[in-house]
Amino acid sequence: MDDNKDLDIAKTVLRKEANSILKASDRVSSTFVKAIDILLTKDQKIIVSGIGKSGHLGKKISATLCSTGSPSSFLHPSEALHGDLGIHQKKDPVIFLSNSGSTPELIALAPILKSRNAQIVGIFGRLEGKLNDLVDVSLDASVGKEADPLGIVPTASFAVASSIGDAIASALMNRRGFTEIDYAVTHPAGQLGRNLILTVKDVMHSIEKTPIVDENSTIREVVVKMTSHPLGAACVLNDNKNLVGLISDGDLRRALHRFQDLKNIKARDIMTKNPVVIEPTNSLGTALEKMEKRKSAISVLPVINTPSKEVIGMIRVHDILNG
Repeated sequence: MDDNKDLDIAKTVLRKEANSILKASDRVSSTFVKAIDILLTKDQKIIVSGIGKSGHLGKKISATLCSTGSPSSFLHPSEALHGDLGIHQKKDPVIFLSNSGSTPELIALAPILKSRNAQIVGIFGRLEGKLNDLVDVSLDASVGKEADPLGIVPTASFAVASSIGDAIASALMNRRGFTEIDYAVTHPAGQLGRNLILTVKDVMHSIEKTPIVDENSTIREVVVKMTSHPLGAACVLNDNKNLVGLISDGDLRRALHRFQDLKNIKARDIMTKNPVVIEPTNSLGTALEKMEKRKSAISVLPVINTPSKEVIGMIRVHDILNG
């Protein structure tokens, strides 16, 4: 087994595909703007069609469009002629994918779509093919040579066409003013969606389930509270029931090193004063940023109502990432 040969092939493929994409970027012109003009619609969806490897790519491009604010559906060109054409509604713009530029199934489908007032954007590996004359705009996805050792497998051509699809989705995002919040709405189960849509109060532990001690609590009392409500920390309140400190598991461990005798040690002696806090209306993303974007990351935040500093609960990094 020649490990070096495998590494050489991997590097060669990646470089060839990267170079092919760079060359494609140099060919981007006003034609691309015309394609975006066609695909940017208010009430229509974008239909993507291709067969073989182009069909697989078409499903990916359609999915990317859907998740970035441009409603889209994939249409198999052969199945379209046997009933699936109902996916396409009048004036829905279409993207054709074809490396050869002469896919027979797309050639047969083009006049039917035109009769339904559709404008078609082609992403073709060869602009000399027959499809070039049947679409409204053609985007050049050609490559000098494929990236595999034989130079015949759709590798570089697939990468280029895929990148053009990403470029289309990105340009449409810009035209639509698509934001992180919009993206989160289409990805509510993903971490980004959770961070942007959900607030601290949606996942926090209520005050009834939060370990609460006062400044004069003994270490034993602190441990008992933290054991009965194992959230990794306890909030320390003063006589006015305002938050004055936080005792974490780490604070307890450090206390064992600092003090030979814990009998007379109180919560105020080991707590972290003026701890970082979060409000219940803050987003999970804000809470996560407060925990992680600091010199030493923390994993627990008291949740308070400001300006009273009244503790109403606690949130852990685990609650944000594994809700």
